[in-house]
Amino acid sequence: MRRRSTPLKAREYDAVIATPVGRVGIVMQDGALVDIGFLGNTASLRAPRTVSAQKTCRQLRAYFVNPHTSFRILLMLSGTAFQQRVWRALRRIPVGRTLSYGALAKKLTTSARAVGNACRANPVPIVIPCHRVVAANDAGGFMGKRSGSALRLKHRLLEHERA
Repeated sequence: MRRRSTPLKAREYDAVIATPVGRVGIVMQDGALVDIGFLGNTASLRAPRTVSAQKTCRQLRAYFVNPHTSFRILLMLSGTAFQQRVWRALRRIPVGRTLSYGALAKKLTTSARAVGNACRANPVPIVIPCHRVVAANDAGGFMGKRSGSALRLKHRLLEHERA
């Protein structure tokens, strides 16, 4: 997930829900999901503002009950043509599986670093499962970090999908 220079406040999200990995905020635009933010456990909950936000929240909650839940959410993603290509490839990685940055890069005839950069720019993690891409010898990074709470979050998502 991309890092913002200025994080959104909970009131700027169209909904903030509690999940097993902490509070998750969503941003909708014209009925489409444009952003998901991991907010920790202290952000204020916010009921969905729109029908599309309700649908998105329902599907996110369903994912945390059953990681094999298929997302049927309209997405409006801002990204380069290359990022969009990587994000489509990420959606094809099966639940409970991982793929290395290098292996995905080979499939896309690009570099592992370029794949990592596209993963970092992913605006809707979970729905586009960038957490399923790992380094050759370890979990790699998540949200532009290689340690700390971001990496713990990646591990929790992967554990959830393997359960």
